[in-house]
Amino acid sequence: MIKVEAVWLAVEPMDTRSGTEAALARVVRVVGAARPHHAHLFTNRRANRMKALVHDGIGILLAGRRLHQGKFIWPNDAALTLGLSRAQFDALVLGLPWQRVGEAGVICVP
Repeated sequence: MIKVEAVWLAVEPMDTRSGTEAALARVVRVVGAARPHHAHLFTNRRANRMKALVHDGIGILLAGRRLHQGKFIWPNDAALTLGLSRAQFDALVLGLPWQRVGEAGVICVP
């Protein structure tokens, strides 16, 4: 298992056909460095594909996920990156409203 201590969401869409080098270059350009045990998530413009770049301290892993129906719920605010909790990440990859996940994984309505 790969240990992930922090999950960051890249708000600006990325061409998900890009490989590891392009995703890593984008992380370094936007965040400044790819830190060990941090995951960076990207989506395409249609928000039906997502890629995760993880630095495990030794190498880089790039994983992808595609939804056959629906979209990933992705923010469009001005921040370039956004930190996610584990519960929010779990909701995001399932296509659930991760912004509404509160304490102890409870989904609430604002």
